[in-house]
Amino acid sequence: MISPVHDIGNGAGGRLRVDLGALAGNYARLRAEVAPGVGVGAAVKADAYGLGVARIAPVLHKAGCRSFFVATLDEALALRALLPPDATVFLLNGLSPGAAREVAEAGVIPVLNSLDQARDWAREAAARGRALPCAVQIDSGMSRFGMNEADLVALAPECGAFDIRLVMSHLACADTPGHPQNATQLAAFRRLRTMLPPAPTSLAASSGIFLGPDYHFDLVRPGYALYGGNPTPDVPNPMAPVVSLYLRLVQERRIAAGTSVGYGAHFVATRPSRIGTLAAGYADGLLRAAGGRAVAVLPDRPGIVLPVIGRISMDCLALDLTDLGETDLPPGTVFEFIGPHLPLDEAAARLDTIGYEVLTSLGHRYQRDYIESIA
Repeated sequence: MISPVHDIGNGAGGRLRVDLGALAGNYARLRAEVAPGVGVGAAVKADAYGLGVARIAPVLHKAGCRSFFVATLDEALALRALLPPDATVFLLNGLSPGAAREVAEAGVIPVLNSLDQARDWAREAAARGRALPCAVQIDSGMSRFGMNEADLVALAPECGAFDIRLVMSHLACADTPGHPQNATQLAAFRRLRTMLPPAPTSLAASSGIFLGPDYHFDLVRPGYALYGGNPTPDVPNPMAPVVSLYLRLVQERRIAAGTSVGYGAHFVATRPSRIGTLAAGYADGLLRAAGGRAVAVLPDRPGIVLPVIGRISMDCLALDLTDLGETDLPPGTVFEFIGPHLPLDEAAARLDTIGYEVLTSLGHRYQRDYIESIA
């Protein structure tokens, strides 16, 4: 367990703690969920879901991960420079026009999502006089990235240009285990992958892992679960928390009933109140719409839930401290927004969003602490 934070240095408005020990433990937990012959990769796109890929990726590599997935070429190039040669970097968005040469020279594996991308890669292979490594994504029913059956028929004659390292698809409803689309996509993937040369296969990301071994194939690709998010929303979270967020009190004031707080007088006190101004806002990833929805706790008194009130500003927000009574709250007092008493998924649900959005919105002004807990 991460001990509560009681101060924030360097003048930062908040402290973001990332528990690297818990991250490694979550990788091991997912490794144990699949059979020994199934590989466990890691999605580290969007700067490792906002947590800092330069710190996250080496921990996962040390834990045994060798397959890493990012979304953009810039992400792929940065990650390729971070990891040893034994790691494979897959580029999920595939080839943007004109990028084939740079991707090939960087040793990045593009995920070919369309015939246009496949043909660009085939031309690059022809120019180099050899088959080039790639992955192929099948659209098994999500109607997003990937090739449909007609595309695969057209692709078949050109497969000699490719060294296919992975055939993959993505589940639309894996976080709802009883949804019929899971079985429909599984059947479609099994059928459509036979239209390509033999290669390792992958279907499941975080939630898909918990649908059972039929969905595991040769490689699973967790992301959110690694970072402590719940991949099984209807049951208790099997993953250890990785992220904690604490914000600093700048000042407080006492106001009378009928007094407004913040832009637009959106909040009006119905009682004499203690109002705290905290040093973070929407520039730090705390969505403007979270006013009136988000909550915090004082770590020393976690049983009292404190509402965020009014509109969140660019650099600050207001917290109703009234229910703490006369508790002494000097400037610098720290309040928990994500942590042991306010788990990530609970905090996200209060905002009518998902933890993925919360994590990837986190700003860069926080003091970031990377710690090693005892797993």
